[in-house]
Amino acid sequence: MSCLYITEQGSKITVSEGKVVVECKDGLKRMVPQETLESIMIFGNVLMTIPAQKLCLESGIKVTYLSTKGKYFGRLESTAHFNAKRLKDQVYLSDNDGDCLEFAIKVQKAKVHNQRIILKRYEKNSDKDIREELQRIEIYENKISQCECIDEVMGYEGMAAKEYFRALSKIVREEFAFNGRSRQPPLDAFNSMLSFAYTIIFYEIYAELQNRDLSPYIGFIHKIKQNHPALVSDMIEEWRAVLADATILSLVQGREISKEEFTTDEETGAVQLSDNAIKICVRKLEEKMRKNINYLEYLDAPTSFRRAIWWQVKTLAACVDEEDFTNYKPLRIK
Repeated sequence: MSCLYITEQGSKITVSEGKVVVECKDGLKRMVPQETLESIMIFGNVLMTIPAQKLCLESGIKVTYLSTKGKYFGRLESTAHFNAKRLKDQVYLSDNDGDCLEFAIKVQKAKVHNQRIILKRYEKNSDKDIREELQRIEIYENKISQCECIDEVMGYEGMAAKEYFRALSKIVREEFAFNGRSRQPPLDAFNSMLSFAYTIIFYEIYAELQNRDLSPYIGFIHKIKQNHPALVSDMIEEWRAVLADATILSLVQGREISKEEFTTDEETGAVQLSDNAIKICVRKLEEKMRKNINYLEYLDAPTSFRRAIWWQVKTLAACVDEEDFTNYKPLRIK
């Protein structure tokens, strides 16, 4: 199963004989069988016909609308079914401090672990010394297990993140050097790509949660805020380093993208991706999403990253139904 990303402005999405057809302004057409398509991400000015929308709604193909730079607008979704009991159980579980702490410890430990492994992988081909950062990250990872409240968990996770991005800034190719994590707006090319990749993964998870009748807005780790999909913020934690960070590092270190693909807004200082940079990032991220892995300990066979997200959301839904996080096992890379 795959995701269709449409970044070409002025394109038109139609259907023909059970296939989704993308017609570009230059006359080129791309046809994708509906049975191989799991989701569509539309960037900017792209027309989707009513028959195409109907096909997606009937076939369960998730459609997400974003700006040309990746800002989320909304999604096309069916109201064919809804599990009200699961929502009720989710709300109840979110109010249970003990269960939420258990979930937070599992997820944030996995996140910090994955960050540490990514650094160790890239350290091998770098002449930079990041041993101190790695040691501190491991200390914070171990400290998380001893936490007695979620605020404490998030405190150690935050300290680990600072060390992680400090180490990343040392390893990354000099042309893309940056000074820690910056967001809203991203102040350098590397952070701009990270933010873009996080957005893509964020709304893949968002769609999967809705497909499982889980509210994206009721989280177990992140606090509920107006218009904030707290549960998506919970679930993306174990995927940030593994999917987004590793993909952008591979692009940069492999010299697959140049600094000329970025511009800086004079008023805000925000660094923005060019249309071509977006295409490069999308293509690289989709390659990653289709890659088979065996990092989920409860599966006997390899599965793609995209399917792994599906499995994790499925497992979370089962935990909500059982009102118990015992069987939730976050993704941990090796």
